Amino acid sequence: MSVYINDTCINCGACIDECPVEAIVDEDDNPTGEEIYYVYSNKCVECVGYHDEPACATACPTDGCITWDAIGESPSHRDEITEEQRSNKAPVVE
Repeated sequence: MSVYINDTCINCGACIDECPVEAIVDEDDNPTGEEIYYVYSNKCVECVGYHDEPACATACPTDGCITWDAIGESPSHRDEITEEQRSNKAPVVE
């Protein structure tokens, strides 16, 4: 993954509406079966080339819900995000 939606997700839909590459699906289409939204790692580009920071995290009303995760299979990711931020699942927006 590139960004991760954790279990504090309130399923409001704000992130889905903002994702420029349609990498986020709702709880009905979450392949893990969890009742939260899900980010497909092969689609998420961390908004590189679209926004200054991931738009999903900017739009999310829940503090710390969207965090950094390991670099996914997608072609783009943010080089300035450290491995420590990713491994510690640091919030994308603080």
